[in-house]
Amino acid sequence: MTNFDDILEEAGKFGRFQKRIFALLCMASMPFAGVYVGVVFQGFTPDHWCRDPGLEQLRENCGLALEKARSLILPLVNSSAGVLPSQCQRYDVDWNFTDLTCENLDRDITEAQHAAWPITSCNNGWDYDYEGRESFVTEFDLVCTDSWLVDVFQAILGVGFLVGSVSIGFLADKFGRKVSFLVSNVLNALTGILVAISPNYISLVVFRALQGFGVKGGWMVAYVLITELVGVEYRRVVGVLFQMVFSCGLIVLALIAYLIPNWRWLQVAFTLPYIIFVSYYWFVPESPRWLLSQNNSSKAVEITEALAKENKKTLSKNIKTLKDDNAHSASGSFMDLIRTPNIRKYTLILSFNWFTSAVVYQGLIMRLGILGGNVYIDFLISGIVEFPAAFLILFTIERVGRRLPFATANIVSGAACLITAFIPESLLWLKTVMACVGRLGITMAFEMVVFVNTELYPTFIRNLGVSVCSTLCDIGGIVVPFLLYRLAVIWLELPLIIFGVLAVIAGGLVLLLPETKGVPLPETIDDIEYPNSRLKNPKEISNSSYAQRNPITGVKSSSLHQIS
Repeated sequence: MTNFDDILEEAGKFGRFQKRIFALLCMASMPFAGVYVGVVFQGFTPDHWCRDPGLEQLRENCGLALEKARSLILPLVNSSAGVLPSQCQRYDVDWNFTDLTCENLDRDITEAQHAAWPITSCNNGWDYDYEGRESFVTEFDLVCTDSWLVDVFQAILGVGFLVGSVSIGFLADKFGRKVSFLVSNVLNALTGILVAISPNYISLVVFRALQGFGVKGGWMVAYVLITELVGVEYRRVVGVLFQMVFSCGLIVLALIAYLIPNWRWLQVAFTLPYIIFVSYYWFVPESPRWLLSQNNSSKAVEITEALAKENKKTLSKNIKTLKDDNAHSASGSFMDLIRTPNIRKYTLILSFNWFTSAVVYQGLIMRLGILGGNVYIDFLISGIVEFPAAFLILFTIERVGRRLPFATANIVSGAACLITAFIPESLLWLKTVMACVGRLGITMAFEMVVFVNTELYPTFIRNLGVSVCSTLCDIGGIVVPFLLYRLAVIWLELPLIIFGVLAVIAGGLVLLLPETKGVPLPETIDDIEYPNSRLKNPKEISNSSYAQRNPITGVKSSSLHQIS
């Protein structure tokens, strides 16, 4: 009997066929960036103040400058940035019935006069310093007492991710990678357009949740499909590069957002690729590994022969005996993740690292929208900074190991966040450099937690371990908008301190994990609980063990649905 990896030795482990599919599926990472962090532009909150229709007429009659007019109607309030004009209150003055003339208004109003004026809320709406552009914040007036609704907009995406990744993963195991990828893209295209035409905030949030349901699940299916088509030694590189295309999506997003000033049309821009992806149904094959798991060896053979033909390779007769290595694999339960001391420690540490990576990574990106600088340039720079992370991972993991680079990335990111919080605005260049170091570190940590997770669990609970731990990633995505936006109201740098503390703790906890470089993958709980009794010869690491799972997600070819 022959397994698929044996056949790939003959057909080509990463030939022209796999490169073509890889190039097509990598495109799924680019619009995912727009859905994931597009809120930086779509939900941008510009400087705003209460609208006063009476003052508008007076300003026109008297030729008052905007700043002068704002000083007339806005009381001063204490904020985290000092004493500033209020964004949520105004003086309640009927300008048609005051003794103030244009000449009086041109002079400064005394504090005594201001103190005598009553104060009211912005019952006539707001004006925004966002000329020529529109976010859903400015369209639906999601400011002041309604500002928390922006947090909900992003948090509901995490809820969609959490439910959708499990559901679409289940569909991928039940009906195939190809069909589930098609279904997710149809859903993404439909819900993406519905988000763009939402008439009110309620419908916007509902369609946003549905979009989250399809987007992450589809991205995961694309990732798993390409890693199932390549040889064992190429999976890690392919996985890291697939995630690096997400960084390309961040850069493209910044450019598109700059060119498209309206949030609705921006939504359409990163929804259109999903319409194109529907055509992949005719260009991307089903996973032969999944077909074998469903005992459909004839179709698996057909696809493998096409693969060999495009790679200009010749297959032996062994292809007729293809079988699934995972057909009789055992499975574990949640209790196996917490029953014994070492595995319980791994589960807690890895879960915390998934949570921290999601909170810090997403938080640092979303923070760009509230800093007050040029959000387009800042976002572009932050996307470029991510690229070295992939190369650092590929360079260090086989030379230095996993634990030290993983811990260092977290600690450096956390330290950079803490230092950035206390650098004065007068040293903007240093503040920017440290923020970039923080982004680089957490990007590297986020990508490393994925495959470190797979190498620490024994075979029969490896999928389940990744599934349970990575669930904390989506929970982090739900928490981070409230953590960032609400704490920033108290002090702009307070979220950075929280991020820094979380990342430093996560890095310290990683040092409590064992090194997995050159160590055979554990097969049983005893291999974890009694490591000294294991065989220590690195040459005994079985490539066939890796052949049964993706090296980054740890997903067996027939067990995608367990990952969240």
